[in-house]
Amino acid sequence: MTEKKPTKVAATLPLNQILDGDCIEIMNSLPANSVDLIFADPPYNLQLKGELHRPDNSKVDAVDDDWDQFDSFAVYDEFTKAWLTAAKRLLKPNGAIWVIGSYHNIFRVGAEMQNAGFWILNDVVWRKSNPMPNFRGMRLTNAHETMIWASKSEKSKYTFNYDALKAMNDGIQMRSDWVLPICNGHERLKDENGNKAHPTQKPESLLHRILVGATNPGDVVLDPFFGTGTTGAVAKKLGRDFIGIEREEAYREVAQRRIDNARKYDRASLEVTASKRAEPRVPFGQLVERGMLNPGEILTSLNGRGHKAKVRADGTLIASDAKGSIHQVGAALEGAPSCNGWTFWGFKKDGKNVPIDLLRQQIRAEMQSNPN
Repeated sequence: MTEKKPTKVAATLPLNQILDGDCIEIMNSLPANSVDLIFADPPYNLQLKGELHRPDNSKVDAVDDDWDQFDSFAVYDEFTKAWLTAAKRLLKPNGAIWVIGSYHNIFRVGAEMQNAGFWILNDVVWRKSNPMPNFRGMRLTNAHETMIWASKSEKSKYTFNYDALKAMNDGIQMRSDWVLPICNGHERLKDENGNKAHPTQKPESLLHRILVGATNPGDVVLDPFFGTGTTGAVAKKLGRDFIGIEREEAYREVAQRRIDNARKYDRASLEVTASKRAEPRVPFGQLVERGMLNPGEILTSLNGRGHKAKVRADGTLIASDAKGSIHQVGAALEGAPSCNGWTFWGFKKDGKNVPIDLLRQQIRAEMQSNPN
């Protein structure tokens, strides 16, 4: 991935700043269609009643702050509708949003997202490897939170670095259940009294995975509920620009110190495995035109079944009972509904059957080194 050059719109944005104020008002004041990704960790509206204690009678540091208090579900729904409307206006046509929540609010948020016209791509379960136990023993241990990933509209061509996430997962396709620890240890920020600086601080591992998978270097990431700045810190390290909105002064101060201490990774480290879908298209006929394969040359299937086909001058193949593209002939010989001819067919080189895809990659490498 190459780092994006600043655009005129981006130049007018308060990039890499933490803005003080109401998130809805501030989002409405920013230029429309100017943000690539939004990560939102809104109030969960936990509806806690009374204090929560452990079996040893020590008090649990639960979320009982004023910003998480709403008079009713109706009031919370109106708040959700308002900030989602403001967020949708800010997203570029191909932008996307991630919203995280618990069972207290995520279903209500999801309904409002669909009402607002967002197109839901996945719900992702963040399964906590070290969740807080249920001290009262009245319910199951709440060991996960849910994230909703959605594009601005059904037609949006959102960023998805599929191969990068697959590489991050030891070559296995990334699933929609993520096992990651909650924020603790040295990562958990503390105030001057040694208490948690924020009750719902998210781990950097969570944001790292989201930003690597759904953004590119130079993208603008907005967090309307910035808290202690996890989004901003990870964005800075990964070479993304961020905009944070936070009305609580104590959180802003902690976040700013944290971001000031974060260091951007070097340019080479920001490169990730490119998606094959993003690579330039190379027609098979181009291999024939350039003499990399010649008319009359025999291709052999790589699956060991001995299928053979002859290359024709127009870039099609002909077999004993099939003719057409490399994909059509492969599918016909296999009796399959489809076939990726690039990985199905091979040609003889130095006495070995070599995938024709190597020739395509050679052309792509030339195109990337000589883009003009």
